[in-house]
Amino acid sequence: MIVEQLGLVDFRNYTVADLSLHPGPNVFVGRNGQGKTNLVEAVAYLATLGSHRVSSDAPMVRDGAEAAIVRARLAHGDRRVLLELQLNRSGSNKARVNGSAVRTAELPRYAQVVLFAPEDLQIVRGDPSARRRFADALLIQRAPRLAGVLADYDRVLRQRGALLKSARARGIRGDALSTLDVWDDKLVALGTEVIQARLALAADLSEPVAAAYTAIAGADHEPRLEWALSVRGGDPEEGESSSSDAAEPASIADQFRAALAARRSAELERGLTLVGPHRDDLVLRVRGLPVRGYASHGESWSVALALRLASAELLRAESRLGDPVLILDDVFAELDAGRRARLAELAGGYEQVIVTSAVEEDVPDGLRAHVVRVEAGRILEDADV
Repeated sequence: MIVEQLGLVDFRNYTVADLSLHPGPNVFVGRNGQGKTNLVEAVAYLATLGSHRVSSDAPMVRDGAEAAIVRARLAHGDRRVLLELQLNRSGSNKARVNGSAVRTAELPRYAQVVLFAPEDLQIVRGDPSARRRFADALLIQRAPRLAGVLADYDRVLRQRGALLKSARARGIRGDALSTLDVWDDKLVALGTEVIQARLALAADLSEPVAAAYTAIAGADHEPRLEWALSVRGGDPEEGESSSSDAAEPASIADQFRAALAARRSAELERGLTLVGPHRDDLVLRVRGLPVRGYASHGESWSVALALRLASAELLRAESRLGDPVLILDDVFAELDAGRRARLAELAGGYEQVIVTSAVEEDVPDGLRAHVVRVEAGRILEDADV
């Protein structure tokens, strides 16, 4: 897949922007705070329906505007498709494909992007929610229908949580809250599908992560990843370990129901759902030790990069859209010379790569085929520089 044209209206610090992109490497250069990352954020949103920087859409709408527009023309071989997204400060977003209105959840069917940014260190060093977001965003790109499953799970989780809080306020205990069984059924059905998809993802990522890590770090530290599941005991969200051996869907569902029953009193006391994929953690290891708390800075960077490159390899192998667009947002300044060179070599094999950098010389020569300069929300052509 190649992004041929990107247009923005009232997006972040851009009043209006129109940018042509090339196959192969593209580099956005400019001082910090000029709008380089805003451009790649817009591209990535079409594929992931979210920002890698903020949890809500409102900050992406320019001050004083009620909505932002992102418009991109994509090439899938000889086929062209025009995606348009309207991000509203309040209310639901709107989307069009080739001029026809569609649900926004349809956009990832046409756009595949893998973005690596300094914030990705939080995937390996941060709390479990960062690793869940990473996994779920990749799941949606692999199977866009899972966006609906995840949204439905979140909705049921909120409604069940509201019921638990209400019961706690009224002093209801144990089996007296029979209506909770209805929400348990829905939570188990949706949550089991999410857990199974995440377990399959971890298995599929295993070999690509190991290969990418060795290529970037120049050493094999035996990177591993596995899910710690709250339905199998413990609470990974609070640092309590649990087993993550593979299991059939019925087994996961049975364990989910048993765990809910075992934790019901605790849930009523806290007014909180304590079991389910929203409490799970993707455990990352190198040299047999958890990355979080044990890995060096360089190892942490290598694991984070390996996760993104493995994601790109997975999408490349499965997609009918061609390669995903690979975005490296302000990454090279953080890497030593060896990792820079190895990353550039790996990235150079993709149909399209977009790099942002405050200093052009930080980007290896092989990725500087097409340089775009960005200044204060403006795209500068050669004559303007």
